[in-house]
Amino acid sequence: MSVTGGDSRHRISVQSLREKKCKREPIVSLTAYDYATARLADEAGVDFILVGDSLAQVVLGYENTLPVTMEEMLHHMRAVRRAVHRALLVADMPFGSYHCGKRQAVENAVRFVKDGGAEAVKIEGGASRIALIRQILDAEIPVVGHIGLTPQSVHRMGGYKVQGKTAAAIDALLASAVALDRAGVSALVLEGIPREVAARISGEVATPTIGIGAGPECDGQILVFHDLAGLTFHAPPKFVRRFCNAGELISEAIRSYCDEVRGGGFPSDAESYHLPREAGRANAETTPAAAASRK
Repeated sequence: MSVTGGDSRHRISVQSLREKKCKREPIVSLTAYDYATARLADEAGVDFILVGDSLAQVVLGYENTLPVTMEEMLHHMRAVRRAVHRALLVADMPFGSYHCGKRQAVENAVRFVKDGGAEAVKIEGGASRIALIRQILDAEIPVVGHIGLTPQSVHRMGGYKVQGKTAAAIDALLASAVALDRAGVSALVLEGIPREVAARISGEVATPTIGIGAGPECDGQILVFHDLAGLTFHAPPKFVRRFCNAGELISEAIRSYCDEVRGGGFPSDAESYHLPREAGRANAETTPAAAASRK
């Protein structure tokens, strides 16, 4: 099996991400939530696949990421794990899975590794999460940080708003990035922050930065699969580029299917199974019409 953009035999690890930053090789990241899309992403050469808590909105239909549970995340994590053979596989720690103490956080991170097959977990939040992140790292589980627009903080932020637009906010983001870098996170997601701030962070930390709505100077980029493929039911954010409109293709296919079934065009004779010739002859001789003709 060939893989575009990389050797299928080369597994991406957390060390690979740091090597890519050192070599200035862009890191390609994408979310996935099921076997089919994860397999397509892996075979296309994506470096880093995240089973994101955006599962809540794009797959399960929740209003935001907050309701999704550990059990729901693990269910989808296992499906993605069965598909991924090359990319680094990261699990998003959902809201409530690490907010009640270090022990809870470590136990849930361990579940993602043991039961879900994750190779790292992602946790939202900056400097305030350092002690918790160190506990997970002490359990031998790599951690990906996430600062800027953190969707699990939607109520505190008052909505999904670009972060880091004042001098104080920029200083806080820089301090969090440096603290997470020193703590030893394997990558750092920068979401919804000005390009100039993301560029400064990316230049000041050794940790690979993964941008989403943070400009091109990050060491890598990530998008939600459903946004990239046009499978959402709302206008995408400014930072999203739709690389295809799969939603319209699927809708058209379903409309065509409905028309063919209602018009009698599907299934055709060629799409139907038939009895073998001898069985067909015997069946014809036992039909009511054949029996009547022998009387």
